[in-house]
Amino acid sequence: MIRSSVVEAFKIPSGSMIPTLLVGDHIFVNKFAYGFKIPFSDLITDHPIFAVKREPPKRGDIIVFMYPKDESFYYIKRVVGIPGDKVEIRNKVVYINDQEVKRDIANETLGPKVFKSLDDPKYNPQNLDLYVEHLDNHDHMMMLDKNNFMEESHPAVTVPPDSLFVMGDNRDFSNDSRFWGFVPYRNVKGRAVVIWLSLWMNLSDSQFIFRPERIGTVLH
Repeated sequence: MIRSSVVEAFKIPSGSMIPTLLVGDHIFVNKFAYGFKIPFSDLITDHPIFAVKREPPKRGDIIVFMYPKDESFYYIKRVVGIPGDKVEIRNKVVYINDQEVKRDIANETLGPKVFKSLDDPKYNPQNLDLYVEHLDNHDHMMMLDKNNFMEESHPAVTVPPDSLFVMGDNRDFSNDSRFWGFVPYRNVKGRAVVIWLSLWMNLSDSQFIFRPERIGTVLH
């Protein structure tokens, strides 16, 4: 009942949310964030039934949702556009309702700390730019690849009712709304709130990574 309606644990399998979430981070998702779901209702019907509805997802929320193209998969992304928003990307800069989403280059203290935590030679300041993006009341880290020019721009789209436009913080390596469209409200499982463990094991490559310093990190 707790997993169905209150809180559930998920493991991050990919790097689309780097630097906010790393591969191997284990997170708790608040399933009560947007309303109280009748326990097990999502097993009886295609989607959960809410007994009590709360405020819908806001810009900047990190959400777990059922991938609209194949609902057997769970994705995690950041909400960028809410219903009625006009979302556009020009030269890798996000515009919401024709207003630029401001961002600042990560400072000299924060940048090296983040790259060190990634512990991967392909993530380095020669190839990547780190920013602090200001999305409404959410200030969060995001990353751009200096050498990736495939998705510099995206034509303006208007988010339909009861839907969301989502993107990964690792902007040039994220399969998100730019490619497959919007996330219906009914697909949202909950809001990611905290990292409770950061552990990655790959037996085939003899990899073992444990990041105790990330335990207890509150997600923004």
